[in-house]
Amino acid sequence: MDARANPEVDLSIKAAGIETNYHDHGRGEPVLFLHGSGPGVSAWANWRLTLSALATSRRVVAPDIVGFGFTERPVGIEYTSNQWVRHAIGVLDALDLDRVDLVGNSFGGSLALRLALEHPERVRKLVLMGAVSLSFPLTEGLDRVWGYEPSLRNMRALIELFAYDQSLASDDIAALRHYASTRPGVQEAYAAMFPAPRQRWVDRLASREDELAGLPNETLIVHGREDRVIPVEVSERAFRLIDRAQLHLFGRCGHWVQIEHARRFNALLAGFLAE
Repeated sequence: MDARANPEVDLSIKAAGIETNYHDHGRGEPVLFLHGSGPGVSAWANWRLTLSALATSRRVVAPDIVGFGFTERPVGIEYTSNQWVRHAIGVLDALDLDRVDLVGNSFGGSLALRLALEHPERVRKLVLMGAVSLSFPLTEGLDRVWGYEPSLRNMRALIELFAYDQSLASDDIAALRHYASTRPGVQEAYAAMFPAPRQRWVDRLASREDELAGLPNETLIVHGREDRVIPVEVSERAFRLIDRAQLHLFGRCGHWVQIEHARRFNALLAGFLAE
């Protein structure tokens, strides 16, 4: 696929010393979006149905987190929460964004929490969607996601795992995501992030209960009831701990709230951030 015709490729900026592919649209108060960790993921693949909707009222910024998408993969880099948060802060600094609303999906939700906890002056409101907020026993679904071996069959199986609505697991979507997961350097970086045994990566991404109990931000927690990757109970526990939290569960929904229930999710997000 020609990168010039690929909607995943947009703008480029140096963030924390890393050449970073990112999307930056709309005007108004800024919102930073952090994507999940599925194979072949990018900011555009994760947030394409949300960015255009929210850009009508806000400035939306969505980078490819280092190790993913079309952002540079520096030789010898160690993929850790500290590195990922440092890169996200680098994006804010490079764009002169002092303070943002922050939206994180799954793995990106973990990073959003770490950023809010470690750099509270940079975050106003927080949105956690199917997030790795607290530790939990590794699910079979997450083990399959992080242990992905590239093939069209395996990619289709993952899409079926992510979605409650199995019509989303089309041949076209599977082929596009499979292609994205096999670009040069992509699988090598992905395999280096979460090698087995994988419970340790859940534990390292998760925040502590006392940290969530002390979080001052207004926080919207969103989860799909039928999520087979991150258990819905994780978000229910986080809701009970975060003082200024609200919880919204979507029925008939897997791990892809922003895709399976795009219109309702976008309206919920816009309303929460506008308050």
